[in-house]
Amino acid sequence: MKNHQTQVRVRYSETDQMGVVYHGNYVPYFEIGRVEWLRNKGISYKSMEESGIGLPIVSMQINYKKSARYDELLTIHTAFKSQSSVKIEFDCAIYNETGELLTTAVFILVFISLKTGRPTAPPDYILELFKTLV
Repeated sequence: MKNHQTQVRVRYSETDQMGVVYHGNYVPYFEIGRVEWLRNKGISYKSMEESGIGLPIVSMQINYKKSARYDELLTIHTAFKSQSSVKIEFDCAIYNETGELLTTAVFILVFISLKTGRPTAPPDYILELFKTLV
């Protein structure tokens, strides 16, 4: 339950003239992975925002190992790593169609009140989810 996988196909607009994915486009791929991880756990990021809670990235570390290319079907692995009072940490990886590891990343996000912009405790339904992941 800590892990989730989702897939995305590389679009032409995400590549350079050589058909290689531009490095900045990996961040949205990882975002797709995190949003789908939440959805898989029954949590809608949209609903969370509508209730006044945001989850911005405060730290990310990305390690590029091999290039993704145009039209490849990528598998995004998202794994819950840890949670503290207001932070959540994920380990992530992207693989190509042949199972080669392309990119790894670690993301730290903080729960914030969209009203104040200040860190806040996660909602109760997310705290309940965390209890099942420990």
